[in-house]
Amino acid sequence: MSLDRSLDALHEPLTVAARPELTDGRRIGVLLSHGFTGSPYSIRPWGQHLADRGYGVTVPRLPGHGTTWQNLNAHRWEDWYGELTRAFDALCLENDAVVVGGLSMGGALAIRLAEEHPDRVSGLLLVNPAVASARQDLKLLPVLKRVVRSFPGIASDIKKPGQVEHGYDRTPLRAIHSFVQVWPTIIADLPRVTCPLVYFRSAVDHVVDDASQPIILGGVSSTDVTEVPLPESFHVATLDNDAPTIFAGSAEFVARVTAA
Repeated sequence: MSLDRSLDALHEPLTVAARPELTDGRRIGVLLSHGFTGSPYSIRPWGQHLADRGYGVTVPRLPGHGTTWQNLNAHRWEDWYGELTRAFDALCLENDAVVVGGLSMGGALAIRLAEEHPDRVSGLLLVNPAVASARQDLKLLPVLKRVVRSFPGIASDIKKPGQVEHGYDRTPLRAIHSFVQVWPTIIADLPRVTCPLVYFRSAVDHVVDDASQPIILGGVSSTDVTEVPLPESFHVATLDNDAPTIFAGSAEFVARVTAA
């Protein structure tokens, strides 16, 4: 879907500086990532809630997102992870501690940061993360992506009436294949995740099936793990009925895992 210029502001990144006067004198950073075919719009309220409590929050716009699905089809996992890594490095330089998190593919990106930087990630916030799927058609992506450019979109899986994600109405196959290809690496390295973790999971999710949760929770080495059910939300829970649960739980988690 080509996004109208009037919607451009909805997809802008969010960057808010830390206010240590609200966090016991310490500068605490939080890096949040949106999901595949979405944009910062889907998690801006989450980020803003944490920023209002004094945390330095960064929500980047991943390459190819918030523009057109055709543009996204020209980008790959390396582009998205590179963007998130740059934001993470900047937050680490500016703050005493950094927590990372994300929605859907953003959760997978956050997990990868925790795997590669266990000494710098103080905590992990996951909302319906994706690292696996029972969908059989994903196995056909290496062939399908060469003959079909896109499938129907996955955006706006939201239970709350009237709420939309403003994501793409098509799923670009070359781009999503690059995401699926990295799943085995993320899964293999899950034992490298040692930081505290909170896992928010929707009761009904039409985008990410139940395959990821047992793999992630069974694979990490973290001993501080909290599971939070979201009974009234679909996939984009950060814009759904249980969003207040995510926001409050995240603020409490960040405060706890970054306490001096």
